[in-house]
Amino acid sequence: MNKQKFFSHSQFIFVRLKLIAIAILTASVILLTSGISILHIAPAQAQRISPSDVWQVVYEKLPDLPKENQYISKESGKVAENSTLASRLIRYHIYIKERAPNYRLDWKLTLADYLDANETMYETTYPGNDTLRQNPLEGDRTTIKSLTRPQRDALVQVLTNIFNPNP
Repeated sequence: MNKQKFFSHSQFIFVRLKLIAIAILTASVILLTSGISILHIAPAQAQRISPSDVWQVVYEKLPDLPKENQYISKESGKVAENSTLASRLIRYHIYIKERAPNYRLDWKLTLADYLDANETMYETTYPGNDTLRQNPLEGDRTTIKSLTRPQRDALVQVLTNIFNPNP
């Protein structure tokens, strides 16, 4: 008799698990067909702008920002016109420091690095070190330091807006 009761209890649990699984599958189908995402993948993530293209947008929005693209390429021996202050700043921010590109505070921390007010910047890891004859770090720091506070704030705002078009 005890064995019969255990068997019935096991069957009961199995049936409940099946019902829970069916409910989860049904809810998943409803959510997927209705367009509701429980993962919250933002449209900005799906429409991500390539960091290699962002520097051009920065100069469209801030035409007075110095390009600092006079450095010579190690490979071609010619001026590397696409290696600009903005492109190196963006690469440093995203790839070297691995900071989020859509937050103002993170961009301010990056500018603080350039201003010697935050983290140490290393020549060996700075963008352009391996592709340009002269490491652009000191020149870029000098240029960032020469910007006024409103110019730096405008740069931060433009970068934040580019990477976060729907705040």
